[in-house]
Amino acid sequence: MCPVPAARVRAANRGGVRPDGDYVLYWMTAARRTRWSFALDRALEHARALGKPLLVLEALRCGYRWASDRLHRFVLQGMADNAARFGAAGVAYHPYVEDRPVAGSGLLETLAARACVVVTDDFPCFFLPRMLASAAKRVTVRLEAVDGNGLLPVRSSDHAFPTAYAFRRHLQKTLPAALADLPTPDPLARARLPKPAPFPRAVSQRWPRASAALLAAEAATLATLPIDHGVGPACMAGGAVAGEAALAAFLARGLAAYGERRNDPDADATSGLSPWLHFGHVSAHEVVLAVLAMEGRGPDDLVAGGNGSREGWWDCSPSAEGFLDQVVTWRELGLNGCVHRPDDYDRFDSLPDWALRSLAEHARDERPVRYTRARLDAARTHDDVWNAAQRELVRTGRMHNYLRMLWGKKILEWSDTPEAALEVMIHLNNRYAVDGRDPNSYSGIFWTLGRYDRPWAPVRPIFGCVRYMSSANTKKKLDLKRYLARFGDDAPAQG
Repeated sequence: MCPVPAARVRAANRGGVRPDGDYVLYWMTAARRTRWSFALDRALEHARALGKPLLVLEALRCGYRWASDRLHRFVLQGMADNAARFGAAGVAYHPYVEDRPVAGSGLLETLAARACVVVTDDFPCFFLPRMLASAAKRVTVRLEAVDGNGLLPVRSSDHAFPTAYAFRRHLQKTLPAALADLPTPDPLARARLPKPAPFPRAVSQRWPRASAALLAAEAATLATLPIDHGVGPACMAGGAVAGEAALAAFLARGLAAYGERRNDPDADATSGLSPWLHFGHVSAHEVVLAVLAMEGRGPDDLVAGGNGSREGWWDCSPSAEGFLDQVVTWRELGLNGCVHRPDDYDRFDSLPDWALRSLAEHARDERPVRYTRARLDAARTHDDVWNAAQRELVRTGRMHNYLRMLWGKKILEWSDTPEAALEVMIHLNNRYAVDGRDPNSYSGIFWTLGRYDRPWAPVRPIFGCVRYMSSANTKKKLDLKRYLARFGDDAPAQG
């Protein structure tokens, strides 16, 4: 196991390492997995150096915005996988699930009071940065935040990139060196740590370990939690086991067709991996290295330098090149934006100046039709393609990537103001999408309003020079017959 790169580790507070503590504590919050994890590698480094056992805390709050059966079930299934893997490796693991808001308050401080050092994940989006900042003020021992988000360290640049082209040029110069330092594929295989430390009695009594029934995430158990029960489970299971199976299925069936058929909603050509990437059940390193291996290439084959082109730099097949550009360039561009614009990445005024001006100039344009958030939520519009995309999102927890772009453009067209459109997009996406509340998800939403894009001609009502899309053109471009049969206005109630 190689040391975790210094560029991925930052001190979140001014505390020092306490060698006489009872254990090293890994507070798992974002990289919710036992493999390909820089944070777990770092925690194991400390444990070996200090000769202490490792204790892992993975908690699930119930008071976060948009908490629902859908999101809770996905996370709980991941916790069940982690419980099995940590248990098999002889590592103490404490899965805790709040049964009421703020019930978990004090848990981290209680465990940290006896820790040598606390290691956690460094995720730049949603409520996690605020949670980490709050914890840093309460934990007196050293608290380290470890970046395991993408192939590049998120702070490998000193500014937010305005376009994918600009970020791609940076990526092509810096990624080969970054790939010299990889997370360990299976760090628990040779953990070689002292026997697990007993959990403090105060923890076991006040914050009991989640039961097997709770980790099974059955509907009856979820019904006892104070979360949104109106959003049912997704069409996919959560956890590392399901995520790794989804990756294997994509490599076997989808990758070869990705280049030609990724925009076909009925083709099994997209990876569908974003839910597991979002919750950290699967690592971007694992995904990218698996794709490169399928192409007979490895990280050492990449050469620094490039002109920012989407094609040719990876020296892979067109399908693999297209997928790698999505999972690396576009995903990590979103991470870059959240890191360097932490206070406004989700705010309307973070759009580029040209988009703000153009949308403002057309804010008072007549809308041919307007829909309330409730009508949009219920997929009750005049547009059968949009309704189908919204129903797919509500019923399954995901939406086809191409249709997600159209979905956002139509919300802009049907809303009183661009600001109101953004609010609706964020709410619907974050409530229903398993991969919502994520840097890449915010990138997709804001792209519909001009972020990472350029001005387009001709200037149109409502849109101004923001890129326009229509359902009529989408029907011409894509064969939507089977998709509309599944999710359209005349489709069965349960698709």
